[in-house]
Amino acid sequence: MQYKYSKLLKWIAFATTLGMLLILLGGALVTKTGSGLGCGRNWPDCNGSLIPKEITPEVLIEFSHRFVTGTVSILVLILVIWTWRALGHIREVKFLGFLAIFFLVAQALIGAAQVLWGQGDFILALHFGISLISFAAVLLLAMIVFEVDTKFDADKVFIAKHLKWHTIGVTLYSYIVVYTGALVRHTESSLVCLDWPFCNNEQPFALPDNMYVWVQMGHRFAVLLIFLWITYITIHAIKHYKDQRVIYWGWIIAFIIVVLQITAGMLIIFTRLNLIVSLLHSLFISLLFGLFCYMILLIARSSHNEKNKK
Repeated sequence: MQYKYSKLLKWIAFATTLGMLLILLGGALVTKTGSGLGCGRNWPDCNGSLIPKEITPEVLIEFSHRFVTGTVSILVLILVIWTWRALGHIREVKFLGFLAIFFLVAQALIGAAQVLWGQGDFILALHFGISLISFAAVLLLAMIVFEVDTKFDADKVFIAKHLKWHTIGVTLYSYIVVYTGALVRHTESSLVCLDWPFCNNEQPFALPDNMYVWVQMGHRFAVLLIFLWITYITIHAIKHYKDQRVIYWGWIIAFIIVVLQITAGMLIIFTRLNLIVSLLHSLFISLLFGLFCYMILLIARSSHNEKNKK
């Protein structure tokens, strides 16, 4: 009986994590296709009806996003309550559950406010980042449910202060990168620079002459910094953490993801906003942020282990 109970919880954890990822990609799809007002200035109904009567591509995308968000919200609630009751003895579970629900509600309210009253681009850019925190919390809950820590001896890690501060720093900074990327999308600055890596490769050091170029090039510069930072941390982890494979492989995977992220960003320019490439761009940064948050969890475990050792 206990086996069936655990198996069902794992399925719910997997479905909820996948659902949160679909919410992130669905939100990006709504923005990239300009479907934000597909249901008009109506929320939670769509153009005056609970089920839309006239289906256009914009209505289908916006309504599907709302439907997925509502369905996954129920799954999140089930997962949080179940993990609180079954795994409440694990220190991080209740805090992660609170984060998952709080930021899921926050992103839904921001989305509703945009539909009903409209929001500025700088406020809307927060929407993806807020959803990202909820996704990361659900992802970490799922990893706890699947006992990833035990499988990789992650509950026995010891992380030196140097790597701790770099991990916390790059995680916080990644949120700035996410925000600048969302700002590019919401200000429609994606194709304001048709060259890469510079806005104009023939005049690489020319200063931006308008806000849209500043937004685009500001994001590219932010990406360059995080790439260099992750490269440094990865080299450090390879040199000093070969005996702790969750740290060793974690940072190697982070490096691979950031390379894929940059490649997708470059291809967005060259393919002139190909939708699949754009969604992959959102997917890679979501996975990278989730991995960073897991590294933060490992830092908490490491600090706890150090206290117990003393």
